[in-house]
Amino acid sequence: MAKLVSKVYGDALFSLAKEEDRLDETWEEVRNLSLALKENKEFTGIMTHPDMTQEKGLALLEEAFGGKLSDIMMGFLQVLVRKGRFSEVLSVLDYFEKETKEFKRIGVVYVTTPAELTGTQKSGIEEKLIQTSGYQSLEMNYTIDERLLGGIRIRIGDRVVDNSIQTKLEEMTRSLSKVRV
Repeated sequence: MAKLVSKVYGDALFSLAKEEDRLDETWEEVRNLSLALKENKEFTGIMTHPDMTQEKGLALLEEAFGGKLSDIMMGFLQVLVRKGRFSEVLSVLDYFEKETKEFKRIGVVYVTTPAELTGTQKSGIEEKLIQTSGYQSLEMNYTIDERLLGGIRIRIGDRVVDNSIQTKLEEMTRSLSKVRV
């Protein structure tokens, strides 16, 4: 249900921002608002408290964000309050951000290796991914996991390329366990 809410409201915000030719500005506001709400979780708690009426919620929104957010973003937040969906605000903002990155052909990549990569290795990976993925630019996230022993694991969107020694050993273990002696 929460995914459906995120999609419906996220698509609506995305469509409006595109229609108004304000996608970049709205995206920037979404990132800032998302960060502010994550840093101030008590605000969402107050906004979603059972005793919070619609009128009080709208007044609190105006007090907190009035004059600081665009009309598009304020209208969006007011709709969430009126529809009783403010508890889903972060998931809607996340959905909007994913849709915007997809629209702008920005891929989010997670690279896991057993050791730190050099700058040359990182740029080589990024270059190869841009050539093969169809994205115009990439948002790279590197992590180190010594359990991989060697090789690399790359996740971009819902695709995973796992060429790690850990995975190869696990595959060999599974296939050996099926052998009957």
